[in-house]
Amino acid sequence: MEVKVMQAEGVRFTVEAREHTLVCDQPQENGGTDQGMTPPELMLASLGTCAAFYAVQYLKARKLADGGVEVRVTAEKLKLPARLGNFEIEVSCPVPLTPEQEQGMTNAVHHCLIHNTLLAPPQIAIRLHLPQTVG
Repeated sequence: MEVKVMQAEGVRFTVEAREHTLVCDQPQENGGTDQGMTPPELMLASLGTCAAFYAVQYLKARKLADGGVEVRVTAEKLKLPARLGNFEIEVSCPVPLTPEQEQGMTNAVHHCLIHNTLLAPPQIAIRLHLPQTVG
């Protein structure tokens, strides 16, 4: 998997993945033009859409519903170091479920790739590419 991030203007960036492009920006009070979600909002969106995918797959596999799932994700901004924490995923199911189905849906959402990545933090390497200096 790969995305490419390019500075558009100021603190606004375009993000490309495969044939898709989105905009990431900051609110005006943070020096941006508010033309896109912030990086933390994109992270919450990633977690929420991943959880929604697994919830939908659970319902479709059991022929319980094929639409109507909604997910709300919240997190708190923490300090030392600055990070997001205390995530909460709320899944709204469009149909009633038995207690066994509720547990099954919860288990399905726990299989989300982004959820599991956050539970087992990956190694992150940072490599700088600098222009060649003359002289």
